[in-house]
Amino acid sequence: MKSLEIIGFKRANLDKSTLTQIREEGSVPCVVYGPGIEEQIHFHAPAILFRELIYTPEVHMVTLNIEGTIIKAILREAQYHPVSETLLHADFLAYSDTKAIKMDIPVDLKGKSPGLLKGGKLEIKTRTLTVKGFANDLPDVIPVSIDGLELGKSVKVNNVKAEGFEILTNPSVSIATIGIPRALRGKKSTDEDEA
Repeated sequence: MKSLEIIGFKRANLDKSTLTQIREEGSVPCVVYGPGIEEQIHFHAPAILFRELIYTPEVHMVTLNIEGTIIKAILREAQYHPVSETLLHADFLAYSDTKAIKMDIPVDLKGKSPGLLKGGKLEIKTRTLTVKGFANDLPDVIPVSIDGLELGKSVKVNNVKAEGFEILTNPSVSIATIGIPRALRGKKSTDEDEA
């Protein structure tokens, strides 16, 4: 899993005017909590450092350097402005190399589906899977094969192989389905009537 460094500065004032000032100066208010941290740490970091972290589907480990205190963490939650989509706030979860963590990891659909070649439509039902494992064993994305998927068929969580981590998402959940377009549905029933 990829790792990034974010350099942050502690913030003592948590009032609204301070948050507005931090954002106007081009920084993002943040908080980090989790194992090994007695009290959550409020800090801010330059927004430019978040580019690789939030504008990619991959999951990243983050090394937070908050005024010399080094904390290994993952981005737990990000809040965005509803109109401009600017990053407004980031929550980080600290982790330990000796303790398993839970997180959502994006799926990456791979392969060729015969159903798609026949005019079917790829319908993505879930974009992430919840997994548990040691941080160093977790992948950036989970590859999911759609090879062999015919019209109307789905690939489910129980079809996914997990090595070095456990998938917590319900095994019966569909990840992707090859939908049958209306035009093909009509053709299929006509073919059946003729038969």
